[in-house]
Amino acid sequence: MTLTQVERQYQRAAQATAPHVVVLFGAAGDLAKRKLLPGMANLVLSSLAPDIEIVGTSLEDLNDDSYKEAAKAALDEFDRRRLTDSEWDSFSSKLSYVPTSAGPQALAKAVRAARERLGPNARLIHYLSVPPKAALAAVDTIASAGLVDDSRIIMEKPFGTDLASAVELNRRLHKTFGEEQIFRIDHFLGKEPAQNILAIRFGNGLFEPIWNRNFIQQIQIDVPETLGIEQRAAFYESTGAYRDMVVTHLFQILAFVGMEAPTALEPHAISEEKNKVFRSMTPIDPANVVRGQFVGYKDIPGVSPESETETFVALKCFIDNWRWAGVPFYLRTGKKMAEGQRIISIAFKEPPKSMFPPGSGVGAKGPDHLTFDLADASKMSLSFYGKRPGPGMRLDKISMQFSMQEQANAADVLEAYERLILDAMRGDHTLFTTAEGIERLWEVSQPLLDDPPPVRPYAVGSWGPNAIHQLIAPYAWRLPFERVWRESHH
Repeated sequence: MTLTQVERQYQRAAQATAPHVVVLFGAAGDLAKRKLLPGMANLVLSSLAPDIEIVGTSLEDLNDDSYKEAAKAALDEFDRRRLTDSEWDSFSSKLSYVPTSAGPQALAKAVRAARERLGPNARLIHYLSVPPKAALAAVDTIASAGLVDDSRIIMEKPFGTDLASAVELNRRLHKTFGEEQIFRIDHFLGKEPAQNILAIRFGNGLFEPIWNRNFIQQIQIDVPETLGIEQRAAFYESTGAYRDMVVTHLFQILAFVGMEAPTALEPHAISEEKNKVFRSMTPIDPANVVRGQFVGYKDIPGVSPESETETFVALKCFIDNWRWAGVPFYLRTGKKMAEGQRIISIAFKEPPKSMFPPGSGVGAKGPDHLTFDLADASKMSLSFYGKRPGPGMRLDKISMQFSMQEQANAADVLEAYERLILDAMRGDHTLFTTAEGIERLWEVSQPLLDDPPPVRPYAVGSWGPNAIHQLIAPYAWRLPFERVWRESHH
């Protein structure tokens, strides 16, 4: 079997990565079943990851055997590649389970046993796949079990719900763990296309010179979802779309789009440039925010009949620095919308003067755009005006499109969680958020949290409340797309 470059690179990393015991808190929960167990199974079987042992722990009263049964059911349902019997035997031999009720010493004993199986170099990583209010209890368990030293901890969003809670959460975390031990996960940034933004920006002489306020009119980061809130009503009621998606995901993408070139493509330098973007952001003005709630949300069990929780949010924000002064960034996300999309759209300024006759079509279809599709199919396109064939000067909007699937090693794309777990094992913070970054984002969000605009209803299957058009005027939203992605024909 020939290895692609990606696999070779990760194999070298795996050789440099010690064997790991992964302590999975919330091991019987939804995220563990859908993403983490399949992700770890794929890492183990792909030879990318080092040797690992997984010690699951959660409130459910299971033992090793019953946990393995639950894991098998989860992999059968959610894993993208079916495990053969021998692969399952190999993976299941690495699973053990300790119920929370058994106490910290039982967890410590199971971790010791797993470490002994892996040998003297084994490292320790704790994955907190638990609701926010249970995170600190898990940290206390880790401390009581004596499992802090030389370990790393991966935390799920949200990191607090406002500035005060984020500062307090970080303060309590830092009592137990050093900042370099903490990995705050954002699965959006684990996706291949998000990192492609860095490659396109900093790998090409074509784009970087025009990546600023002199050439760019406005930028949109748009993540509508068709999903509802399913079984998460209790969580969602206390969170809402802004806390759930904007602070954790969209602002992180905004940092990739807006940051200066890092001094090196390495974790500390990239984190520093992202934090500079956050420091340059102006506080969010509630007048620049539209909040919405889909019709029928209040009928969901667990939702208050008077609920003011937004299931949709669109906002205009600014990065007030030399590169971006005056360029509006429009962010939008919501549940139960017309389409599920993840796009970043960069609109370039129109030429200063038109020499074309009236009716030639120039400018008729809006400005030129560079569009990144961050969905798993990872596409990008550049649209611009060109002459329509035939007599006379008629211009049409045309586009160049590129799709990851057309590349030879498209199959090497790691799932977001697989990449992030591997990066955490290697101590690579590039795609994770720092305490400083997250506190600054809550700080710029505070005016909105203190004085949120009213929630407006929107129909299921729409693009949000009508007020979004006033928010973005004189521009227009890129979604719904005025053109379709071309399918590749092989």
